[in-house]
Amino acid sequence: MQLTEILDPACVIVPMKATDKRSAIEELVAVLADCGKTKDRGKLLSAVMEREATRSTGIGNGLAIPHGKTAAVDQLVMAVGKPAQPIYFDSVDGKPVTLMVLLASPLDQTGPHIQALARISRLMTIEPFRLRLLAAPTASDLYAMLQRQESEMTDHRM
Repeated sequence: MQLTEILDPACVIVPMKATDKRSAIEELVAVLADCGKTKDRGKLLSAVMEREATRSTGIGNGLAIPHGKTAAVDQLVMAVGKPAQPIYFDSVDGKPVTLMVLLASPLDQTGPHIQALARISRLMTIEPFRLRLLAAPTASDLYAMLQRQESEMTDHRM
């Protein structure tokens, strides 16, 4: 699975306006709605916030992956945002978040959802790549870096 197959370049926000966890999630949900990726913005937001209430999706190293499963989407969708300033996210390492990846999938599509979570986690363990993403000045730069990294990973498997 390639994340760039899921991620619409129009669903990348650099910099985000949000300054707190809830407004950051709302901003990413709003971009998915604006891009026509959800049938119901409110249901999508509720699903992600419900999941967030069970345990923080701030996984460490400045990354948060808020996600949810909902009937508000027909397929796996993704939005990426880089806050203008780090956001406190109740992360497992106690550090603020500097990159957010929001995922949402239909209730009956667990496999792709899990694959995307694993792919994001794997990519973010590549420190030089993560640092380049954090330095991306624009949404198009961030998307291009993601494309390039995924292409390199695919090329190395052949």
